[in-house]
Amino acid sequence: MARDRRHIIVQQGPSPDPYSRHNQRIEKRPMPPPSDPVAHGLGLSRSMQAALDAARTRRATIGVSVPGLKPGMFVQFRSFDDVDLKLESLDARGSGIELVAASHVGEQEWATVFVPDGKVKHFLTRFTDYAGAQRTKTGERKNRELVERIAEIQLATLRALWTDPPDTYPQPDEQVWWEVWLRVTDGNEEERLATISTQLKLPLGSKRLTFPDRIVRSIRATAEQLGASIDVLNDVAELRRLSVAPGELLELTTEDHAEWVTDLAQRTTPAGAGAPAICVLDTGVNRGHALLQSSLGPEDLHAVDPLWGTADHDGHGTEMAGLAIYGDLTGPLASRSSIRLLHRLESVKILPPVGHNREDLYGAITAEAVARVEVQAPRRPRSFSMSIGAGDGEEHGKPTSWSAALDALAAGRSFDPTTRGLEYIDDAEGETRRLFVVSAGNVGRFEVDHLAQSDTETIQDPGQAWNALTVGASTELVTLDAHHAPLKPVARHGDLSPYSATSLLFEAPWPIKPDVVFEGGNLVHDGTTVHDQIKVLSPVSTFYKPAERLIAPSWATSAATAQVARFAGVLAAEYPGLWPETIRALIVHSAEWTKPMWAYAPKGATRGKRERELLRRFGFGVPDLDRARRSATNALTLVVQDTLRPFSEGKLREMKMHELPWPADELAALGATEVRLRITLSYFIEPNPARRGWRTRYRYASHGLRFEAIGPTDSVADFKKWTNKRALDEEEKRPSRDGDSDDWTLGTNLRHHGSLHADLWHDTAAELARRSSIGVFPVSGWWKDQPKHDRSERGVRYALVISIDSPREDVDLWTPVATEVGIPIAIEIV
Repeated sequence: MARDRRHIIVQQGPSPDPYSRHNQRIEKRPMPPPSDPVAHGLGLSRSMQAALDAARTRRATIGVSVPGLKPGMFVQFRSFDDVDLKLESLDARGSGIELVAASHVGEQEWATVFVPDGKVKHFLTRFTDYAGAQRTKTGERKNRELVERIAEIQLATLRALWTDPPDTYPQPDEQVWWEVWLRVTDGNEEERLATISTQLKLPLGSKRLTFPDRIVRSIRATAEQLGASIDVLNDVAELRRLSVAPGELLELTTEDHAEWVTDLAQRTTPAGAGAPAICVLDTGVNRGHALLQSSLGPEDLHAVDPLWGTADHDGHGTEMAGLAIYGDLTGPLASRSSIRLLHRLESVKILPPVGHNREDLYGAITAEAVARVEVQAPRRPRSFSMSIGAGDGEEHGKPTSWSAALDALAAGRSFDPTTRGLEYIDDAEGETRRLFVVSAGNVGRFEVDHLAQSDTETIQDPGQAWNALTVGASTELVTLDAHHAPLKPVARHGDLSPYSATSLLFEAPWPIKPDVVFEGGNLVHDGTTVHDQIKVLSPVSTFYKPAERLIAPSWATSAATAQVARFAGVLAAEYPGLWPETIRALIVHSAEWTKPMWAYAPKGATRGKRERELLRRFGFGVPDLDRARRSATNALTLVVQDTLRPFSEGKLREMKMHELPWPADELAALGATEVRLRITLSYFIEPNPARRGWRTRYRYASHGLRFEAIGPTDSVADFKKWTNKRALDEEEKRPSRDGDSDDWTLGTNLRHHGSLHADLWHDTAAELARRSSIGVFPVSGWWKDQPKHDRSERGVRYALVISIDSPREDVDLWTPVATEVGIPIAIEIV
């Protein structure tokens, strides 16, 4: 069926419904007491005093003088096996005591806490009260929840502040760039770090990032150098290895197709100056290429460092630009049809022509890149395409300064250049939400059993960003010429590309990534060895040295990302009123798993298997531009853009109940015909990236949203009551509900990761006829737990996309809804 109908934008949203707390008992996990409580409490007191004595001795031998230093020590708390520490009781800001980092190592939780001099009594009193004869009203020992979870206390070493994976900690004499996460206290944190840097002769990076209670700087040193000064690094909250983008990109070769390129350029009509743009953040772009110059003005070429120039020094950026404007050039070059482009290009060079950005933070570099294009063309709608990444995925989904910066920029924050660096602006005025399309990252080596390799290599930084649209690679390129025999393609048609990393090793709290996969090319093997790239199994794009050749093969998640970024440019042009959150939702909503992908988790597979075999490899599948752009008569898509205020004074505040225009009569007439309902919810969170356990007040996300569809037998009033109950704190036991959850492909637990949620429902049309209500409601985030930082009053935006598909082509679901909402009935020629 032709997709020749525009999606229906539902203009008027519902009034908010207040949230009433569900009175449900929180069941506490039983915790066995120590065999000798008195000895345990007194032992912890002795350990704390010993740590204080050792800190004073160590501090006296350093020989570094830092004006304004607040003396104190870092203390490390270790839990018993299979028990979590009571983190909130280790954080007493009123006393200057601050929890700076928390992580799990095996079955234990470790927490590092800064304790100022003179404040050790805070803990000593609690330990001795526990060991004493006093009891609470319930007969328990005082401070039991705090004390009985602590197995050990010790003075922290530098390694205790390391929050990247333990096995990545630098060797004692290894010179590396460190990310130094400073606690925000009196505003002089950076001056003290600079003093230490000068006295110890340690190079300090020039860039900075500032989050609500953290400042991130970079410093080059050995672990031995930093470790010797830990007792004067009191402003430090945590240390991580600085993310560095790869500096080498493969050289590409191809035939010279000058005649084809000239023909395509003559058949192409570029978009006007006011059209939306895809901003390519890469190695620069050569706009002298015949296929790019009409879509990329000279004023839209930028570099983070003007001394680098804006020209593409490597080729990667020009490849990405070609894919972002045309997609794979194979089709357009072979065609003889006219092409009308709907969007334009911008370029910011974020990689230097020589060496690496080793002294800079990539979050700050990305923020500078964003600022440059927004200053040049402040009113232009744009999305950002970034096909570079760093590291080998050792974060396992944990936020970094780079991924958190993307999340903050996407959510409307700005990092404004000042004399002190890059400031994290907390300003309600002029917030600009931004869509980042980023690559999932590639595997480090190739194997014939490519899935086994991809499953053990994790998505690269910043692909774990919650608000980004992260793109992995799939492939349909499997056809080889006769002269390639006896070589065979590594991946099957419709399977994961052998280049693509996955998120199977992500830790449980983190988002499903990639969000989607797209064509990234294939490799070949001879039965035992995988061979290098070959032209016929790669997408085609523009080459950066047109005097040598004009087109070149492109591959991997880089190529996939740039092609999906093109979707964002087309959708922004087709629907000028869409938010970045909505464009992301439509791209994901259009995605489907191929038959080979479904084969890994066939009908009847458990949801755990679907998470492993489908979601964490392929995201929500392969997006389709036609589905993302248009509805059909038998395939209706509704688009909702709305806001709600999630919290007020530390409590859940309101929810929204969307009672949608619905083709109820047409669905009822279809009776037992199986139809498909798909729902996608997209919103942007504000990040809190400090690694302090990510529980309660230390959560990463400012807020979460959820959706639920009304059941076939529910009244609207009953559905509101149940949805109200459903909106409990995530750490509480959720109320059970009988219903049809088995009809959903993923279900409520599996689909609610990150800030992008989608699910698919199959049943009869008669059942779907009664499902016209969808509730959107909040769940906890750090805004709720830190009311002074809560921005709920301004409202949080979300996009809700709902589609109904019928297999019968003689059914018209679109027209009755269009008539109800007042859309003229006209078939568009796309």
